[in-house]
Amino acid sequence: MAEIEKKPIKIVETVLRDAHQSLIATRLTTEQMLPIVDKMDKVGYHAVECWGGATFDASLRFLKEDPWDRLRKFRDGFKNTKLQMLFRGQNILGYRPYADDVVEYFVQKSVANGIDIIRIFDCLNDLRNLQTAVKAANAEKAEAQVALSYTLGDAYTLDYWVDIAKRIEDMGANSICIKDMAGLLLPYKATELVGALKEAVDLPIELHTHYTSGVASMTYLKAVEAGVDIIDTAMSPFALGTSQPATEVMVETFKGTPYDTGFDQKLLAEIADYFRPIRDEALDSGLLNPKNLGVNIKTLLYQVPGGMLSNLTSQLKEQGAEDKFYEVLEEVPRVRKDLGEPPLVTPSSQIVGTQAVFNVLMGERYKMATKETKDVLSGKYGATVKPFNEEVKKKVLGDDAEVITCRPADLIPDELDTLEKEMAQYKQQDEDVLSYALFPQVAIDFFKYRDAQQKKVDATIADTENGSYPV
Repeated sequence: MAEIEKKPIKIVETVLRDAHQSLIATRLTTEQMLPIVDKMDKVGYHAVECWGGATFDASLRFLKEDPWDRLRKFRDGFKNTKLQMLFRGQNILGYRPYADDVVEYFVQKSVANGIDIIRIFDCLNDLRNLQTAVKAANAEKAEAQVALSYTLGDAYTLDYWVDIAKRIEDMGANSICIKDMAGLLLPYKATELVGALKEAVDLPIELHTHYTSGVASMTYLKAVEAGVDIIDTAMSPFALGTSQPATEVMVETFKGTPYDTGFDQKLLAEIADYFRPIRDEALDSGLLNPKNLGVNIKTLLYQVPGGMLSNLTSQLKEQGAEDKFYEVLEEVPRVRKDLGEPPLVTPSSQIVGTQAVFNVLMGERYKMATKETKDVLSGKYGATVKPFNEEVKKKVLGDDAEVITCRPADLIPDELDTLEKEMAQYKQQDEDVLSYALFPQVAIDFFKYRDAQQKKVDATIADTENGSYPV
């Protein structure tokens, strides 16, 4: 039997970003993470995903931390490991499209503060919404990784994925990620997809999935055998459930094979020992819901990501309509189809889910449409892979509504100078304008908090110097 060529699988560790975002609503503080950075830096990871996604919003809004300061501290600590972030294309880390000048400046500052790899995705897989970020990353000499938001549906054939991968390569991306946010990619489908992509393009292929549906570790095994270059995993205390497969398990799986990572399990065990009490504390406080650690096979039936399921439940609970849960679940695929069959990932998952709730509670489909549903049908989020349901479009927008066909950001004038003027009184560092651009009110609340904290420190120092306190 011919010997298989050695090809150690590369691993991106997600415990500092997606793992705690998926399980405990992105609540790990910088202080909780920094003490373990030195050990993590010795593992030999391809990269550590530690920034972007919801970490930016959560740092400012809930933890009263400066996300830029967090990034700089990670950069100081990780001497040998690349740092990776998740970036929502033209939406950056926010929930609306921004002007090109803001996108470019955000990329520039992310790289200047320590990011090496920027994973860029769009909720509609509209590549026009990615081109500014990819060009900006190339200009800053960072790795521009473009993610395919993986989903199922008539339009999402193997030919579709191969075609989009070729276009991503032509765009100037440095690598491609299959971003399976809902855990929909089944093991043998992974063999097929990875094989087709490896044949079609010369770029490294990374696979990112979630354990929500219970198949993720098997999917990784088949993907690695099919030639995938990199997989995303999480340290075991923050693995499984709505997070990723466990790092140590995948390392052990490939031990002694051509895909052997060469990682030291003793070192990984020490890192796991560090995170375990933090996980246990999150369980005790109720921050980690044990339901998030289980398998939810409904993900495969309705193609609804774990976070979207919990969102639907809470929306129905608020309305005293929890008995309508299954009706809403059945309505989700119908709404998705009406809106051009987009992948369900932030923000399209929230848009489709909320509209499905309205349709069921109102007793009439699209009797009331959300602003976001109208924006999707108007083309403000970009182009969908399939056409909209014309009857629905007519009902929601009326007969003579204007529909955008150009790249949505072409209609947004430069906004950086205006933003600078609006928040000038709070500015302490260049990056502050970007925090304000993404989350204006949240950022101002944080800036005020930061000023108050600084005044307290200054007062303490002054008292000490005046002899009010023993030195």
